[in-house]
Amino acid sequence: MFREIELPTSGARESIPTQYEAVFDWEYKFRREELVRLYEKGKRLQWNASTDIDWSIDVDPERVRQENIDAFDSVLQPPEKLDVATRRKLKHHMDAWMLSQFMHGEQGALLATAQLVCAVPFTEAKFYAANQVADEARHVEVYRRYLTEKLGLSYPVNPHLHTLLDQIIRESRWDMVYLGMQIMVEGLALAAFGLMRFIQPDEPLIQQITNYVMRDEARHVAFGVLSLEDLYTKEMSATELKEREEFVIEATVLMRDRLLMGEVWERVGLDPKVWLPWSLRTPFMVGFRQILFSKIVPNLRRLGLLTPRVREKFQELGILGYESLPDSTQEEETAVPPALLQFFFQLQAAGANLTPPTPVPHQ
Repeated sequence: MFREIELPTSGARESIPTQYEAVFDWEYKFRREELVRLYEKGKRLQWNASTDIDWSIDVDPERVRQENIDAFDSVLQPPEKLDVATRRKLKHHMDAWMLSQFMHGEQGALLATAQLVCAVPFTEAKFYAANQVADEARHVEVYRRYLTEKLGLSYPVNPHLHTLLDQIIRESRWDMVYLGMQIMVEGLALAAFGLMRFIQPDEPLIQQITNYVMRDEARHVAFGVLSLEDLYTKEMSATELKEREEFVIEATVLMRDRLLMGEVWERVGLDPKVWLPWSLRTPFMVGFRQILFSKIVPNLRRLGLLTPRVREKFQELGILGYESLPDSTQEEETAVPPALLQFFFQLQAAGANLTPPTPVPHQ
């Protein structure tokens, strides 16, 4: 089944100019003990993508239970009734699209975190960022292998995700790299991984991979929160914070648009003019996308970035309700968003045979 990763129209390589400064810290003093503890946890929880994952597990990319098809149709109310063959093909492509975007986002995190090793001005953050670089390389490795060897299908980077990654990599200010990658991109990915565990109950290999990756990502997001908290709540001017506020709003809209899977419909033989409006406006699909911001909103609250303007935009997008959830420095496990539990019970009532979503321990 092996099939190489599909390339974007721009080709196999893309160079992006960067402007960040490389900062030496000759004092070597630890300033945040929470970051030191996070670094120690990161060292303790390293794993090997070649030996700790059971790659002998067979994967049927188009496997889907009939009772689950009926239940999802009952809840989602798609615009057209699909035959079984088309439905299986759609599942294959949707999984490949989502996992491809995970892989592309992880490569973005790999590059951005390598920048942080150079640019962040304090030693314990350099240590942890270096640890995270190894994590991100492993994540790219594991998704590449799954896509090429198990799914035999992949998608190029989504244009909206590409725009956001480009902005982050070009950024010269280290805190904006943190905000864009650790808080926004990684925060959304952490919630998306939870959804992947939920919608792939019969695929033990992706369950293994996702549990390992989620454990890493929870540390990465906490790293961003701990590194930025004092800077944003005690040191920055109102003018500087306003610029961060604008970036948060712009990145949120870009990531919401990234989740529409517009590239999938036509390749599966479905009319984008019918299916794209459905994915945009159907109440359930709107709620599905909102769940993915469940980790971002409480972290922005912790950083003091839920300003009146951001709150107004988040209220408009239907995601402000997540502000009361624990932030990433408080969780001992990646909790299941209440909206996802509600979705599970809806599907269960409609006859789906699914395993209830469960938290992922961080240890």
